[in-house]
Amino acid sequence: MSPVLELARALIHLPSVTPEDHGCQALIAERLVQMDFRVESMPFGEVSNFWARRGIEPPLVCLVGHTDVVPPGPYELWTSDPFDPVIRDGRLYGRGAADMKGALAAMVVAVESFVAAHPDHPGSIACLLTSDEEGPAVNGTAKVIERLQRRGELIDYAIVGEPSSIEQLGDSIKHGRRGSLTGFLAIHGKQGHVAYPERAKNPFHASVQALAALCAEVWDQGNEYFPPTSFQIANLSMGTGADNVIPGRLDAQFNLRFSTAIDPDTIKRRICAILDQGDFEYEIAWRLSGLPFLTPIGTLIEATRAAIREVCGTEPDLSTGGGTSDGRFIAPTGAQVVEVGPVNATIHQVDEWIAVDELERLPRLYQRILERLLLGC
Repeated sequence: MSPVLELARALIHLPSVTPEDHGCQALIAERLVQMDFRVESMPFGEVSNFWARRGIEPPLVCLVGHTDVVPPGPYELWTSDPFDPVIRDGRLYGRGAADMKGALAAMVVAVESFVAAHPDHPGSIACLLTSDEEGPAVNGTAKVIERLQRRGELIDYAIVGEPSSIEQLGDSIKHGRRGSLTGFLAIHGKQGHVAYPERAKNPFHASVQALAALCAEVWDQGNEYFPPTSFQIANLSMGTGADNVIPGRLDAQFNLRFSTAIDPDTIKRRICAILDQGDFEYEIAWRLSGLPFLTPIGTLIEATRAAIREVCGTEPDLSTGGGTSDGRFIAPTGAQVVEVGPVNATIHQVDEWIAVDELERLPRLYQRILERLLLGC
């Protein structure tokens, strides 16, 4: 069994459902210590994080990942136990195989090979891991970056091992992500009997035109790197459980994935302006999960492209699609950030898998990126 396959299976076997790490970071840290990395545990609340670094000189190349996984859902829907990794038909199955324990294993093996070949390499290599990427992402990478900034430790290049590929390894590099803004809206009416609507005020009837206007609003046109901003209602709830009662409150939760063509304050003002046109009272609260970021074509993207051409034989597309990632906490520091990893077709699904042949090529891909960034070859 190859080293990367063996480590990936060991990591998948640990049921690290967010925010639990369940020993994954200790397993990786043990390997890094053997390569003379200085490993610092940085727990915040119930979240496990660590920062490991080899070298003190710039440039600093950081490998970024998360050890937490989403819940597997009903076990009976899986063909095999989600935390008992198995290989079938050239695929490694298990929760986290693609998102992102396969990439974590590949990063560790890549660094081992790189250090063995270049023990006195210039620059520095770091590894930042968290168990809070699939959850609220409050006590994870964001807190580690804050601590690093306070002590003046800045990342030059960040390689995030998220599953960025679409159909085959290396066909896509994510060099940016949209921002994410969530609104929590409470619309107030007046509770009453359904047979006497004149004595009540139905919050849905009062607000339905405003909600429809929010859904129809064109927020921007996007730009050459980002699609237009999208508005989606995620949760809508009202009612008392009885069919003869007009409820007095409607709660709506919505999310906007927004581009660099608009800022969150502008979005908030426009949403409130639409709501203010309605004949109802409301309260609204906001959660900004991350701002959009974009890494321009430069040293990191060119090194990644060249490594993909060499290892995968493909010409990767640049993409900013998908959800958010922990790259949003690193990019504002001035670091160049890319996401490059396995195919994302089965992430968060039942019977999640990664192709064994792609898993075994990933260490070479990450190693070649390191060599191009630190050795220039």
